[in-house]
Amino acid sequence: MSYVRAAALSELEEDTPRRVEIDGTPVSLVRTAGEVFAINDICSHANVSLSEGEVEDCSIECWLHGSSFDLRTGKPNGLPATRPVPVYPVKIEGDDVLVSVTQES
Repeated sequence: MSYVRAAALSELEEDTPRRVEIDGTPVSLVRTAGEVFAINDICSHANVSLSEGEVEDCSIECWLHGSSFDLRTGKPNGLPATRPVPVYPVKIEGDDVLVSVTQES
């Protein structure tokens, strides 16, 4: 698994998503409840950016139709979304947030 620096931990505000692009993949980084999560930034219900949505209770809500996704699993918490979005492993090294968007072969 290959990790890439996505941001500085000090740049991430609590409960405020931040969009980054890693190897061509749009990713929303979310710092909440003492952890950092990386979730694909595109809603599975509508092709819009999740990083423009709200974070609450370890979930991110799509601003367009209100679909909410668990930051740990990517699974939708309710309708209208029915498909999960990918989540990615995160490592913290010092002030660096490292994310892996590659899949093991």
